[in-house]
Amino acid sequence: MSKLFQNYKRLDIEFVKAKGSYLIDSQGKKYLDFSSGIGVTNLGFHAEVKNALERQVGEIWHTPNLYQNSLQEEVADQLIGDYDYLAFFCNSGTEANEAAIKLARKATGKQEIIAFVNSFHGRTFGSMSATGQDKIKEGFGDLLPHFNYAIYNNFNSVKELVTQETAAVMLELVQGESGVLPAEPSFVRKLATYCRERGILLIVDEVQTGMGRTGQFYAFEHYGIVPDIVTLAKGLANGVPAGAMLGKSHLGIAFNYGSHGSTFGGNKLAMAAASVSIAIMKKNGFLDIVQKHSRILLEELKKALANKNSVVEIRGLGYMLGIETTGDLIKLVEKAREKGLIVLTAGMNVIRLLPPITLTKEEIQLAVSILKEIFD
Repeated sequence: MSKLFQNYKRLDIEFVKAKGSYLIDSQGKKYLDFSSGIGVTNLGFHAEVKNALERQVGEIWHTPNLYQNSLQEEVADQLIGDYDYLAFFCNSGTEANEAAIKLARKATGKQEIIAFVNSFHGRTFGSMSATGQDKIKEGFGDLLPHFNYAIYNNFNSVKELVTQETAAVMLELVQGESGVLPAEPSFVRKLATYCRERGILLIVDEVQTGMGRTGQFYAFEHYGIVPDIVTLAKGLANGVPAGAMLGKSHLGIAFNYGSHGSTFGGNKLAMAAASVSIAIMKKNGFLDIVQKHSRILLEELKKALANKNSVVEIRGLGYMLGIETTGDLIKLVEKAREKGLIVLTAGMNVIRLLPPITLTKEEIQLAVSILKEIFD
């Protein structure tokens, strides 16, 4: 009998080895991983990340944030590039979103935050309060006040909620957990303009969409906007726990000495993994190949599943794809796993695909053939 809380529904499979895009279980069976550990190992199990961790653990693996940390400065510089941001490091997406909420409130002196129905921002009380899904909140009592929820891709629904006390609007550019629903470009651009004109901070949650997942380094680059605050995690350190919040430099005064912190945030091991992961993604031509191959995956899926009665729609952005189906979701996922393909679910009726962004054409063809088989 397990000594663990039963808050996870665990399958009777344990992965004990991994290489590239593949996982190997304790029985020696090999699987093509189209989940990336829920969007985490964006580069697959990459040798350069492994080597960076081994080098760092041979030197020093932790120092507190009472001292200088050149690795944090290095990763901050890589993340910021030509943008006018400052970075704060933490350990997860929910922590990054918590920091964003705190920064928005403290910087503006206002408390109201507009999020969206069916959004997901995390499971701490602040990030859970921003989440627009009741099932995430059930049983935990009163949440934080001053959060309201607009309708995704509906600009007027945002305007109707804005008051003099609105500090920020917080959104995902692809709602992942609720069904892989991309934001419409015209909606995003209109929202960004409106927020800028009204002095409302725009927070973009890139926990799942960032780090090359959509074919751009940040998903907001598809939309031609620059948010005031960006949150990152998942693929940031390619499987080592790491999160980050980027905020416009003029907001820096709000996070003054002692205002916020994280004991493990910016840990040496996490930063070593993050630095090499970002360097790989920013190599000349890397993201061009990601965009090209992700388009091939989408095209091949649409071709292979075009005549399947139970397939309603295939949608997404880059390597963040959803197959909406009227079929039995649990059975479909189980059949894929039996054939050696690991996939995820989203919402009530969507197979979610989050493969490594380093997929080869051969791996794409293998996954498509398995998905075609299970829908047959």
